[in-house]
Amino acid sequence: MTTMTYREAMREAIRQAMRADDRVFLMGEDVGRYGGSFGVSLGLLEEFGPERIRDTPLSESAFVGAGIGAALGGLRPIVEIMTVNFSLLALDQILNNAATLRHMSGGQFGVPLVIRMTTGGGRQLAAQHSHSLEGWYAHIPGLRVIAPATVADARGMLAAALDDPDPVLIFEHGGLYNVSGEVPDGDGRADLDRAVVRRPGRDVTVVAYGGTVGTALTAAQDLAHDGVDAEVIDLRTLRPLDDATVIGSVARTHRAVVVDEGWRSGSFAAEVSARIMEQAFYELDAPVGRVCTAEVPIPYARHLEEAALPQPSDVRTAVHEVVGHG
Repeated sequence: MTTMTYREAMREAIRQAMRADDRVFLMGEDVGRYGGSFGVSLGLLEEFGPERIRDTPLSESAFVGAGIGAALGGLRPIVEIMTVNFSLLALDQILNNAATLRHMSGGQFGVPLVIRMTTGGGRQLAAQHSHSLEGWYAHIPGLRVIAPATVADARGMLAAALDDPDPVLIFEHGGLYNVSGEVPDGDGRADLDRAVVRRPGRDVTVVAYGGTVGTALTAAQDLAHDGVDAEVIDLRTLRPLDDATVIGSVARTHRAVVVDEGWRSGSFAAEVSARIMEQAFYELDAPVGRVCTAEVPIPYARHLEEAALPQPSDVRTAVHEVVGHG
């Protein structure tokens, strides 16, 4: 086992992939000399050169489109978009090209493209750099949408994403980059089809992903002092969703709370809640609870930002409501 940060784990996954396969290259804004807006690609330009670590113009649609073309041409591009907010400028390329070409060509053409982007708030970067729109992308057939929550998954899920013959979007919560953790020896390739139970429990299932996993685990520790044993599930992959792990947990605990840093209306939490209702309605002893971000653009001021985002205390309150129900 080796200890490293989430940022270093992403960098190591890219480095290992580039060493193993000459077709892999990284492109995006400031990924070269600057080392990436969040420092993920620091040092890679010196190791691999400008042909494989390519700085791009400030044009998300153009460089995502170039990545799609390169993937169709047989390469294995990794495209870095600075934040999920800016990915909307490339939405036409992602939705109308990357996600559809496999189906529109009758399976003749795949787009083995990995797109990385930062998501989430909590860093006082204000509204245009802090939103959580991964649920929107999880709506789109033809994409795989993943959200590593741990350091080990940061490395292992990127390695697995590069094996996928179709487009994979990786959402890296900005609050995780400085988090340290252990990674196994080797590439630690993760299973992109399975959610994992991060904390077993018997009284309630707390479903989370990405940056909200830590929030849920902190809440679970607090709840233990209250005599409530919460099971925490890390979804890891938002599309396709691992229903079986969630439903299996709810069948044991009979209560559920979903934690989502997206807005409540039309949220990914709503999708998870609906699936629990559809598949485990008769197992439930209480309505499914949801903890989401307040429906405002993420504020800049720290105290307002904290008030808007899901906090462990919010999860604790929601769990007490569903556990106390009935």
